[in-house]
Amino acid sequence: MSTSVVVTGLGVTAPNGLGTDAYWAATRSGTSGIEPVKRFDASEYPAVLAGEVPGFVAEDYLPSRLMPQTDHMTRLALVAADWALADAGVQPSEWPAFDMGVITASSSGGFEFGQNELQALWSKGGQYVSAYQSFAWFYAVNTGQISIRTGMKGPSGVVVSDQAGGLDAVAQARRQIRKGSRLIVTGGVDGSICPWGWAAQLAGGRLSTSADPDRAYLPFDPGASGHVPGEGGALVILEDADSARERGARVYGEVAGYGATFDPKPGSGREPGLRRAIEIALDEAGLEPGELDVVFADAAAVPELDRVEAEAIRAVFGPHGVPVTAPKTMTGRLLSGAASLDLAAALLSIRDGVVPPTTNVSPLPEYELDLVVGEPRVTDVGSALVLARGEGGFNSAMVVRKAAD
Repeated sequence: MSTSVVVTGLGVTAPNGLGTDAYWAATRSGTSGIEPVKRFDASEYPAVLAGEVPGFVAEDYLPSRLMPQTDHMTRLALVAADWALADAGVQPSEWPAFDMGVITASSSGGFEFGQNELQALWSKGGQYVSAYQSFAWFYAVNTGQISIRTGMKGPSGVVVSDQAGGLDAVAQARRQIRKGSRLIVTGGVDGSICPWGWAAQLAGGRLSTSADPDRAYLPFDPGASGHVPGEGGALVILEDADSARERGARVYGEVAGYGATFDPKPGSGREPGLRRAIEIALDEAGLEPGELDVVFADAAAVPELDRVEAEAIRAVFGPHGVPVTAPKTMTGRLLSGAASLDLAAALLSIRDGVVPPTTNVSPLPEYELDLVVGEPRVTDVGSALVLARGEGGFNSAMVVRKAAD
């Protein structure tokens, strides 16, 4: 078994496209999925916009018996897993059960389940499940439900590191492949668009309160004032490269490098950890900064956080040294689903030779970023770096590149 780990399948449920093809077509054309919240009445809240997955009717994709035991996010994750496996040409029933596993990420999921339990408590005869139980349930349910549905009995787990979790889960899955597993379903699908989840996100102080979808989420822009939340994400199929070749699988790219760091204590005077995470990922991939073709930015849209990210990119690659993009301006920040969706976009950029645009943003000149805005940029993409940061100090960076023939 080789040390090379490749991606052979993608399953996407995104606010600007349900399914990989729909998402990628919308992202390339700069089509946004950010709109006023529809899943509940948010008109009395300070934040009123979200990225919601369009046209998703769970009963069209999943058996009715799953409906009582799942919530909206779990259903999105189950469908994404089905699509990723189909894209990889994998029928789990034809594989040894212990050769396959599931490792996903979670962050704010569980709020909807808890919301439903609270509503049941308020209704006649309702039974109460504690908030702790609802979160514990959700952290395990995406992985558990996918494992049960597919019959996968190999390594499993859930990574919780906020927005960075989508990359951290993929990195953990890669470790398991290198230890001998043949296939891992990994990534993240997340979200909490319900009253309880909305209140929790507002308490964090980082949500945009603009009611204009074109001006609400503006990373690296003079008008940056917080992000728009969203739901969805992407699950991917990781395989050992030799095993994938033996079965004739189509390969999107190789997971070539990964770095993770934690920011120092506030007020310590020490440098934030993002730059170091980038350097670790590039070093593991064996790439010099000048060899990288594009960076998919974390894009917090909080001025002080944008400045930290811009400084890290500039320190490694130089002023205007590498194309940078933030397609999440079309979806919102999808919690632990965001980074795995960016990872899918990076792999599609490598496949098609195009960098998707960052929409609605006019970057501050002082950041000295070569931000791809307005239109997609057609260029050869041999390697891409995806960045993600989680609230509380998590930093993750992952390099993907064209797989060797």
